[in-house]
Amino acid sequence: MTQINNPKTRLLLVEDDEFMQAILEEILTANYHIDIRPDGLSAMSFLQSGNIPDLIISDLNTPNMNGLELIQQLKVSDFFRTLPIMILSGEESSDKRIKCLDAGADDFVIKPFNPAELEARIKMVLRRAGKNLL
Repeated sequence: MTQINNPKTRLLLVEDDEFMQAILEEILTANYHIDIRPDGLSAMSFLQSGNIPDLIISDLNTPNMNGLELIQQLKVSDFFRTLPIMILSGEESSDKRIKCLDAGADDFVIKPFNPAELEARIKMVLRRAGKNLL
């Protein structure tokens, strides 16, 4: 695969499942700098410590603060509300997708996912957010 992304493009993965963390890291490490946090609460702490990613990819169902609650916390913050966020979930409920998108998620991807489609969706969200991909 040709690397077309800036290797400094930072992704924050919010995922509590270690197997899924490993899969996402394997798929995305070639083109992105990856930081992983197991839940929304530790992700917020990471962000508040000055670590600002280009995109947050969060599982919907994480302990301590789930993906929807993370979106809500980000969107009420003057500092973090413009951070793009993508939700990954095994939850196929249309209601959940609508709630996340209405709350401010930039995309919602259902697990299991095609790795090439996930990369295409990441690029799309980054483009929409005005992030330089070259």
